[in-house]
Amino acid sequence: MGGRTGFRDNPADRLVTMPEGLPELTLGWEVIRWAVKYLKQPNGPHAGRRWEFVDSQVRFILWWYALDESGRWLYTHGVRRLAKGSGKSPFAALLALAELTAPVRLADFDPQVPGGCVGKPVQMPLVQIAATAESQTENTMRMVRALAPKGSRIVADFGLDPGKTQYYRQPEGQLAVMTSSSAAAEGGEASCIVADETEHWLPGNGGPEFAATLADNLAKSGSRMLETCNAWKPEKGSVAEASYNAWLLQEEGRTRAEDRILYDARVAPPDTDMADEASLMRALDWVYGDCWWVDRRFIANRIWQGTSSPDDSERKYLNRPTEAKDAWLKAAQWSACADPSVELADGEQVALAADLSKSRDATAIILCRVSDGHLFTWDVWEPPLDPDEAEHWEVPRRELDARVAQAFERFDIVAFYAEPGPLLSYVDLWGERYGDRVCMRAHPKNPVRFDMRSTQDGRAHPAVLRRFTDAAMSLHDAIVNGDVTHDGDPRLHRHMVNARRWPNNYGTGIGKSSRHSSAKVDAAVTAVIARLARTEYLALPESRRRKAPTSRKVVVFRGRGGRARAARARRR
Repeated sequence: MGGRTGFRDNPADRLVTMPEGLPELTLGWEVIRWAVKYLKQPNGPHAGRRWEFVDSQVRFILWWYALDESGRWLYTHGVRRLAKGSGKSPFAALLALAELTAPVRLADFDPQVPGGCVGKPVQMPLVQIAATAESQTENTMRMVRALAPKGSRIVADFGLDPGKTQYYRQPEGQLAVMTSSSAAAEGGEASCIVADETEHWLPGNGGPEFAATLADNLAKSGSRMLETCNAWKPEKGSVAEASYNAWLLQEEGRTRAEDRILYDARVAPPDTDMADEASLMRALDWVYGDCWWVDRRFIANRIWQGTSSPDDSERKYLNRPTEAKDAWLKAAQWSACADPSVELADGEQVALAADLSKSRDATAIILCRVSDGHLFTWDVWEPPLDPDEAEHWEVPRRELDARVAQAFERFDIVAFYAEPGPLLSYVDLWGERYGDRVCMRAHPKNPVRFDMRSTQDGRAHPAVLRRFTDAAMSLHDAIVNGDVTHDGDPRLHRHMVNARRWPNNYGTGIGKSSRHSSAKVDAAVTAVIARLARTEYLALPESRRRKAPTSRKVVVFRGRGGRARAARARRR
């Protein structure tokens, strides 16, 4: 029996993050009818005409206002992370005005109307456009004023009193700017919050604390927050990055929260080459999609200017967050090597690797197929996200032992390297149990033990460190050149992009950004060890290697630039 070991879909690799299709129940059509009736295009070549949505905006509105059969929101938090110039501010202003005046709360279900829902306006709406500084709200607030100027139909019909930083609606409705320095932030009961430019909400300006306060306020009333942002700078601790990580956890099924995040991003393909005109123009066409107002050629010329930073261009125009300066890999490089369609058949020859931990770190098992070096994530155990639960958590050792046994039952394990950490007794047990079944020995005394901390003072053993460092540099080069493939597992992806370069006497290895970092890298370390085990097995004399099955199969692998090609390969 053959099978796949990895996830079918890594959310970090998605180039479009919105749900597929359209929701069955939604108040979105009410918002669209309201906007077409009351709003006019404020600027650009269509200035003064009736507001027209593009398809991507319609899809977001329909999903943002989607309901379940009990009338509860499907999504309680939204994020629109789009490339610079995609129209985030006008759209955010539109939704803010909709929350102030439009029928955006459920009055009744009606299967005869589009979306199956009839809406009613919010009673005593309090709509806040929030940022850490008032200047960050200016783009959105400027569009609010442009969409609802004095003398306009929307102002007259709803009795609005326009101001520079706030609008009043009789009798007690309000749309206003809110900053982290405002005394009203604590305890307010907003009906909707638009969090503007959250890539700039940083610990240094109180951004995360402000976001937490707003979230607490919303929780009291069951109301919602919509973020707008560009891709963030790495490791700055921005709210935008935290929201993205929360969405990843949601999509991986690693959170218990029932409330869900609607995340809207269009991301350039990972093989985009900004120096190649054709590649860049394809990427810009993809990222900007139906944003007809964006001149792609103008953006390309801005990217190619000598004063433009490649990292800034990647964040602003390709909508890709960039990596830390000491990152081992770029996320795009790893994503370009993903091929989750590859299957690992029972009985195939593989090298098995494990990196063990007892509690605070993760424990991982990775398989590396001998025939082509494809990496499969067999299992990963990570501490719970809740700090109190994590404090008492330990890796499930019986489950760990059982997963190793299952690998030996299903596959022809030619090498098994395990970095023991605090679980040396298990590595000794595996050495006794499986030592006669492997061809390549990790250690002269124990064929399984690959101990990078084998000296009494805890420092890395020089010979083992050299082998690991060589393997890390070799795998890095293979990833950059597109000469390795993997199953696209989101846990391995996360650990790979968390890994940092660790120079040593033998070259550049990998490790955590700091000893106390909560960002796990254990699966990345395990992948390096698995590739090393395969390499050392293949270096054995042919007489010491096991004969592989002679059947033929199609192996899918990727070349430079992430392009997949299929080649018929004979398993030796």
